[in-house]
Amino acid sequence: MIAYASRTGNVRYIVSKLQAQAIEITENLIIDKPYLLITYTDKLGEVPTRVSQFLETNSQLCRGVVASGNSNFGNNLFAAAGDKIAMAYQIPLVRKLELRGFQADYEAIQQFYETRVKDEYLLKVK
Repeated sequence: MIAYASRTGNVRYIVSKLQAQAIEITENLIIDKPYLLITYTDKLGEVPTRVSQFLETNSQLCRGVVASGNSNFGNNLFAAAGDKIAMAYQIPLVRKLELRGFQADYEAIQQFYETRVKDEYLLKVK
């Protein structure tokens, strides 16, 4: 599963390019299976509030994070939400995407999802 947060539509677009069940993060959402988190970066390199709140109760099954951002803010702030989440929860930073990303990004994310998220879920179901 993919859990995502999108403010401008860029992350929603990225998710639409992936072959995976996805759910947009809403208040009080609880996920009970392994998932990949995809988020935008807020303000100047910040984790969006709703993503922080979501992770407070759902971090145990998060297997990686992808962050969207704008490189115009510089290397230190570009998709920095991904860096902060990866460090705080000791999970892989799968990819940083420039706005909507590119085909190579979608392929890398799909590969990670297939091998590190989907496969784990299927093993638990069997």
